Amino acid sequence: MRDANPLGGSEAVAPDPADPATVVVDDRGVVTGWSAGAERLLGYPCQEAVGSPVTRLIASDDGTGDGLAALSVAATTALLRHRDGRPVAVRVRAYPSVDGAGRAQRLLVVTRPEPSPPEEVSGDEPPEEVSGDEAFVQCRLPLMVYDGALRAVRASAGAVRELGLCEERMRGQRVTEILPPHLCRRVEDGMGRVLATGVPEELRLRGRARPDGPERVWSVTISPLVTPAGQVRHVEVSALDVSEQFLARERLTLLNDVSAQVGSTLDVMRTAQEMADVTVDRLADFVTVDLLDSLFRGVEPKQSATGMVLLRRAAQQSVLPGTPEAVIRPGDADAYPASAPPVRCLATGRPSLHTAEEEAIRLWAGADPDRAEKIYGFRMHSIMVVPLRARGITLGVSVMVRHRRAEPFTHDDLILAEEIAARTAVAVDNARRYTHERDTALALQRSLLPRRLAAQDAVEVAHRYLPARTRAGLGGDWYDVIPLSGARVALVVGDVVGHGLRASATMGRLRTAVRTLADVELPADELLTHLDDLVTHLAAEEDSTAGHEDDLDPGADLVATCLYVVYDPVSRRCTAASAGHPPPALVGPDGPADFLDVPPGPPLGVGGLPFETVERELPAGSLLALYTDGLVQNTGHDLGSGLARLRRLLDGAACRPLEELCDDLTRMLLPPQPEDDVALLVARSRVLDAGRVATWDVPFDPARVADARTQALARLEAWHLPEAAFTTELVVSELVTNAIRYGQPPVQLRLIRDATLICEVSDASGTAPHLRRARTYDEGGRGLLLVAQLASRWGTRHQPGGKTIWAEIELAGQDA
Repeated sequence: MRDANPLGGSEAVAPDPADPATVVVDDRGVVTGWSAGAERLLGYPCQEAVGSPVTRLIASDDGTGDGLAALSVAATTALLRHRDGRPVAVRVRAYPSVDGAGRAQRLLVVTRPEPSPPEEVSGDEPPEEVSGDEAFVQCRLPLMVYDGALRAVRASAGAVRELGLCEERMRGQRVTEILPPHLCRRVEDGMGRVLATGVPEELRLRGRARPDGPERVWSVTISPLVTPAGQVRHVEVSALDVSEQFLARERLTLLNDVSAQVGSTLDVMRTAQEMADVTVDRLADFVTVDLLDSLFRGVEPKQSATGMVLLRRAAQQSVLPGTPEAVIRPGDADAYPASAPPVRCLATGRPSLHTAEEEAIRLWAGADPDRAEKIYGFRMHSIMVVPLRARGITLGVSVMVRHRRAEPFTHDDLILAEEIAARTAVAVDNARRYTHERDTALALQRSLLPRRLAAQDAVEVAHRYLPARTRAGLGGDWYDVIPLSGARVALVVGDVVGHGLRASATMGRLRTAVRTLADVELPADELLTHLDDLVTHLAAEEDSTAGHEDDLDPGADLVATCLYVVYDPVSRRCTAASAGHPPPALVGPDGPADFLDVPPGPPLGVGGLPFETVERELPAGSLLALYTDGLVQNTGHDLGSGLARLRRLLDGAACRPLEELCDDLTRMLLPPQPEDDVALLVARSRVLDAGRVATWDVPFDPARVADARTQALARLEAWHLPEAAFTTELVVSELVTNAIRYGQPPVQLRLIRDATLICEVSDASGTAPHLRRARTYDEGGRGLLLVAQLASRWGTRHQPGGKTIWAEIELAGQDA
């Protein structure tokens, strides 16, 4: 199918040696086509003749005329010049035509005149038979001529061969009576347009030229045949088989689509499904992707597989609705015997091409009746088994099947499938590695977050932590509930700017630091100041080690935000300080939601400005909502609109169950795939009534210590806590004695019955006692040691008017 189209003059190939000499001349008299017959006749090679003026080939009788006009007639004799200079007498027949761009040209068919008896020679009239017809008949290119009624008048040898019909049978028939219906309609419509306009057309058709022929792609050219008067009386239809070029372009397009569409997410199952979706119908009728079961369990896949192998179906797709060819569903596992082609493909790492009649397929089907029913029931006739290999590891195998398309897979199809599987395997391996790394980071982050909140009676709490679902990785959001002395509680929410292991590790450091500073009983603003210093030191350490191989995330500034809230259930006072964090939402028992007006300090690590606190008295049953910015700011809305939505959702929510409220907030405010980590902490305030708190002013006189002990014992008896009397008496005695001996008036004693019995002694001195071990013969120094041994916890907290020394005494078997 590589013969030239003599009428088009644009597809030059070697003609048959039996062909006469043919020359194509454009409207300027320049040779644009030159056959092998012309080279034999006149001696000029093709590269020398094409592009030269035709006058170079004509020898006039007087040596002055160009003889070009003589070549314009339908048939004539002429004297041409051989390359060696001698004249050659020939017969020339001219056929007017146009090229692919619509420009006029002439096809010259040149033959030597046959000798004839002198009496039969009558001037210059040529014989009846025309050698140009013989050239047309012998043309190997499928070429047909149709008249004005769109009926066939001529057919070349190529057309006869491709259509499987002789020329006599095709003569007089319309194209709709020769070609299959899906091909003939477009061809006949094109012929009608060319007859009407005289403008040639090109069509691209795919199908079978005859029912028993192979499916091919044809480039069909429909050109007008113009009479000397310039009228279009016939049309020429030529076809060129461009199947190889078309299939090559189709394969490249498929590979490009695989690169663009497979691996759009970092999900193993979704990536495998994307490969099946792209491949089916374009290469195969049914596609499955099975991965090693160990891959889904976080175990590194083995490089080879022998014996019975467990594969898990990751994806499948079919040209038929519902994928009826499948034996199992995505997510299910199937055991493959050692003789099955997929197992051998896994073991060798090489693809294979099979037919349904091969022994390997028959044995595989024989071992599994359900699979045999699918193979033979759907008439699967061609099967490719391709490994999914990435970075030297075989991850799984893909099976591609044809049952609706009649053509079997070719070796080129197998190479294409192997390339598709290789690209998919890289995407699957990336998704697998990302999932493993993300699970590791998430496990690290969850281990750094509180597994269970500490018991306390100051507030009722509920919390949520939602990791980001994007490729950015995990963030550094955290929350905490820290019991403080005096039945108080600290509520903390923070956010490290950035994502990844660095953010998670920094979050763990900051959470530990906050707990340590909270145990020191620092006020909220001072705690944030110390935390800011810590972040500054951490950033300096990272800068000093920049460029080391163990850097988790070099180049990014270390910045974090934090909100620290302390609530006292005795005084109902709430104290809050913020380091660049969104304000907490506050909902009264009967009122609307609002935001606590916390002075917005700078983020941690920025420095330069002091932190300030705000105090607010909360009625019992008030609701506090602490959160990170991921809850109220995403692509769906900015921070302002997110805060407004949060306030609307919290209106009237003070009495709602906290777990239900957390679910509603995350569902209503977050997109299906959160772009940032979210930490949410919701707390409902409680109040310790006056019956659980006892306070006495102690005279600044050592002799009144006994009165303090008596009052404390009387209160324990009223609270029905006789088991704690002995320990409490000793603790009260030591703490009050120390306050009077080393402190300053006024001195106050307070007992709080909470989950533990809290004993507090306050004085106006800012000097804090410290524990030391008394030597054998020391007369002092044993008081605080005794308190530390008797109490479960003890410590000192400072306030503007002095200090408070406190101790907690366990109440075994007692209700808080």
